[in-house]
Amino acid sequence: MNSKPVETIVVLGGGSAGLISAITLKRKLPHLSVRVVRSVEIGIIGVGEGTTRHFGEHFFRYLGLNPRQFYKEAEPIWKLGIRFLWGPKEDFFYTFAFEFDENFPALKRAPGFYGDAQASWRSICSACMVEGRVFPRTPAGIPDLGQPHGFHVENAKLVKWLENTASTLGVKITEGTMLTANREGELIKSLVLESGEVVEADLFVDSSGFRSELLTKTLEEPFVSFGGSLFCDRAVIGGWPRTTEPIRGYTTAETMNSGWCWQIDHENWINRGYVYSSSFISDEQALAELHAKNPLIANQPRVVKFRSGRTERSWVGNVVGIGNASGFVEPLEATALHIICVQSRRLADTLMTSGGELTESLRDLFNEANDAAWAEIRDFLAVHYKFNTRLDTEFWQHCRAETSLGGAERIVNFYQENGPIALCKGIYTQAGSQFGMEGFLALLVGQQVPHRRAYTPPANEAKLWNKHLSELQAAARRGFTVEQALAVVRSSSWKWNAAQ
Repeated sequence: MNSKPVETIVVLGGGSAGLISAITLKRKLPHLSVRVVRSVEIGIIGVGEGTTRHFGEHFFRYLGLNPRQFYKEAEPIWKLGIRFLWGPKEDFFYTFAFEFDENFPALKRAPGFYGDAQASWRSICSACMVEGRVFPRTPAGIPDLGQPHGFHVENAKLVKWLENTASTLGVKITEGTMLTANREGELIKSLVLESGEVVEADLFVDSSGFRSELLTKTLEEPFVSFGGSLFCDRAVIGGWPRTTEPIRGYTTAETMNSGWCWQIDHENWINRGYVYSSSFISDEQALAELHAKNPLIANQPRVVKFRSGRTERSWVGNVVGIGNASGFVEPLEATALHIICVQSRRLADTLMTSGGELTESLRDLFNEANDAAWAEIRDFLAVHYKFNTRLDTEFWQHCRAETSLGGAERIVNFYQENGPIALCKGIYTQAGSQFGMEGFLALLVGQQVPHRRAYTPPANEAKLWNKHLSELQAAARRGFTVEQALAVVRSSSWKWNAAQ
């Protein structure tokens, strides 16, 4: 490691990963010189349009940015969660609210033991999703944006907002393509650009996407495959202009013959993408299946190839990989922007608490935390595949038989023995987990994975539960559609705060 404190940072890559990391570092450590080097020739992948609730927490709470410019420039649509066309039920919902890890004193058991085939909602968030609403109405008659939510954002608009934010904070953005990197062992000394400029820094952030120019190509860091749990390796992506369709305040994940298909709603565009395994279906067959389900697709769908996994270390020498340069998994839970925010925050916190004086033990701790975060994402996605019984195609037979659950196996075993209770939270899920026991229970209950604690509520408890569901439904029906909520927050009288 460098013996002197970090004073200069160069970020290689000007997509969402590079800009988010640069913004985070400059905002939290304004004394540092932060420079982004990006190549317009390489461009951006432009797939990650969905976020988790952590996105807003990162920018508007941790970084303290005003949401107003984000809403004005990025033009996001709210996302309450995911509607899954998955498993034996018609559908189920995974929201960012607490629907299973919640206490109802009047009921003897945890919420997961109570269900009704006619009601697929468990909180105001999922009730709003069912009723075509995005937010309930506050006593003051305005949308309750304090409800947990993420966003759908068109990538080009997101990057433009990030560029403007970075420039405002004092991040220098340089257009240039890296030709080579000068290294000494595990240290990068400088980057040589095609223009001939030599760029030096104390610390380099590799946000060059799948190319992983510094971490993988230059430093030759090995790749750890997630192929034992995640079998998809391609996506074909298309969409069409919105006409009369209502804007959905959630992502849809639909089971397909050899994978799954997302639908993400933007204000003027509907985005559809089929994630699949090339071992079970060809690109042409995948495109045909996508078109058959979505005849409105207006553009020429493109195929993106990927591999699921991570680099063995995300921090090597004086290079930190953030985003796709350090790892990637398919967007089944929209974790791409989430992991970028987590990695960026972890790096900023490391630099702040150490005074910029970095040690090998700090680097090792950073790598351990990132490895754990990637492992949890892999294991959570594995639960989606292991227990989806909706189709009996060759691909899904393979998933049910061969998917390794990794660390999620303990959670599944606990659930199968004890039913949908959240008592093992913090034991089987890491501190700071983005899913927690809540997320795993949503998937296990939603896919109707059997357990050995079946419970039939007595009449008085069933009545209380049904009354609770009816009240949620009534409140949701009084709520705002996406279109109505957009009109309110775009009015001149609307006041933004970080909680929104």
